[in-house]
Amino acid sequence: MERSPPPNAPPTAAPLPSVDAFRSRIRLRHLHCFVAVAQAQHLGRAGEQLGLTQPAVSKTLTELEELVGARLLVRQRAGTNLTAAGMRFLRHALRILEDVDAAADSLSATDATRHERIRVGALPSIVPALLLDAVTAFRATHPEVALAVQSGMNRTLIDLLKADVLDVVIGRMDDPAAMEGLWFESLAAEPLVLAVRAGHPLADQPRPTMRDVVAWPMVVPAVGSIPRHSTESLLARHGFALPEGCLETADAYLGRLLTQQGDSVWAAPLSATRRAVAAGEMVLLPVDTQGTEEPIGLLRRSDRTLGPVAEAFAETIRRTAAAQPG
Repeated sequence: MERSPPPNAPPTAAPLPSVDAFRSRIRLRHLHCFVAVAQAQHLGRAGEQLGLTQPAVSKTLTELEELVGARLLVRQRAGTNLTAAGMRFLRHALRILEDVDAAADSLSATDATRHERIRVGALPSIVPALLLDAVTAFRATHPEVALAVQSGMNRTLIDLLKADVLDVVIGRMDDPAAMEGLWFESLAAEPLVLAVRAGHPLADQPRPTMRDVVAWPMVVPAVGSIPRHSTESLLARHGFALPEGCLETADAYLGRLLTQQGDSVWAAPLSATRRAVAAGEMVLLPVDTQGTEEPIGLLRRSDRTLGPVAEAFAETIRRTAAAQPG
């Protein structure tokens, strides 16, 4: 006679799917969907790439998570983040899809003419200057090489680099736990600056103070970023906090447009403002920001060596960074 479990006994854990069940039920559509969401970090954008509705993407991901018996993605209103299990699974999913592509190419004439492709991650602040100049120079000498560029927050780029979604990242040092397994090569120390449009009233003041700055609307880096921490520290040193009503963004292009088309003061890394300042469209305020410098560098995985073409791109980045004014 079977005994009933005690009333306060914990619920029995659901059995994990067997390897045989996973092998028999997994489909390429599951892997394509998962990789697309992991790279786009958003169900809707991944659906657009795949030609699927967002509910269809969500359903496919749920099927996959049931097959592997683990949560692979954390779904949030602003986007998605990979779990630790998702990071591990992504490496294998990418390898499988690459092998499928290689198998298809081996049956056609395209296998002999496959082109190199470099997957690059970059902080949004370095896109308008360092990355743009490096990409332009590299494409002039290697027009046959495909470049896939993705921008994002530093920790996101590090996670994608570890998951083998990216080959190289132009980013910042992070805490030791995040940097485990990565190699960082410093390129330059980048300070925070305060910029306004040409013709802004503050641009005509010979020595504006921080009190003058916070009296105007501000565009500031996104929460959780190193530039945001530098902004708050800079204001604190002068006895101020972030004023109410700030616009927070990690998008350097949006920050530039808002500053050029209004009266906001933009707190941003120097590289984000460099091109607009050189064109005479923006002015850097002569406010002392010493102490806000943060090293920018190349990040790569320490367990693998870049191929010759990817290493050539890394060298282009080094030369470009060395040639840019401080």
